[in-house]
Amino acid sequence: MTAIEEVNLKTILPSNGPSIQEVKKYLEKYTDEKIVIKCGGSVLIDPNLFNLFISDVVVMKKLGLTPTIVHGGGKRINNKLKELNIESTFIKGLRITDNNTIKIVEDVLIEFNKEIVNALKNKSCDARSITTKEYNIILVKPEREELGFVGIPTEINVNVLDEIIKANEIPVIAPMGLKDNKPFNINADTAAGTIAKELKSRRLLLMTDIEGVIDRNNKLVSEITPDVAKKMINEEVIKGGMIPKINTCIDAVNNGVRGVVIIDGRKPHSILFELFSDKGSGTLIREWKKSKI
Repeated sequence: MTAIEEVNLKTILPSNGPSIQEVKKYLEKYTDEKIVIKCGGSVLIDPNLFNLFISDVVVMKKLGLTPTIVHGGGKRINNKLKELNIESTFIKGLRITDNNTIKIVEDVLIEFNKEIVNALKNKSCDARSITTKEYNIILVKPEREELGFVGIPTEINVNVLDEIIKANEIPVIAPMGLKDNKPFNINADTAAGTIAKELKSRRLLLMTDIEGVIDRNNKLVSEITPDVAKKMINEEVIKGGMIPKINTCIDAVNNGVRGVVIIDGRKPHSILFELFSDKGSGTLIREWKKSKI
């Protein structure tokens, strides 16, 4: 690395992020690699964390990585429904979404999507909205009849994604899809996992409001294989809302994604620490024979 490049790193990296030495160590590994980031709405509802997230994505882009963003929005949807005195019912973590609710969900997610895109553009980072109203890339089938307008992705238009990426823009994807031109809500983890598989991304980062996978001793597990993750589910070490998240991780790793990481988005620069530091940030799930619990 030349002196000029090192000076550039000093201007690009946050002062409280990974060191220049660590970034130099991992930079070649990720240059030009596709990284899908699912950013949870529960994290990005905090303005400070939202701004840190935007800054980290801009740093990734400046360092030569190829990020794709899939965002959640559950808390914003909850707040809007509460404001309208509409009560939500959930089945296994999935919101029952009727004809009136899906319109509200769509409006909230599109508004949030625009906020992310505009925040990136304000940092001189080109980005493109992908929603059910613009450049829709996801076709779905209904998850279950009793859930209403909740879908599972059946097809991703990777050509549109590739065109946006080749135009040096960051795709910002709302977790919704269409069936017969009708919008369906999609679990954001599921949407991100499906997109990461189709893009054959190097990493899928699930940015959420938990540390990662916790073992029986209440300690963070830094790395596990899909088989160990399944065992932890069967033994009820992993349970509740973590099960669908972990199943998304397992499915992605089994279908071409090199590694999936559950990271704590409440920690400043957690994305950069995961990609560019020795200790990482959260729980990495990948095929690795030496992985142990």
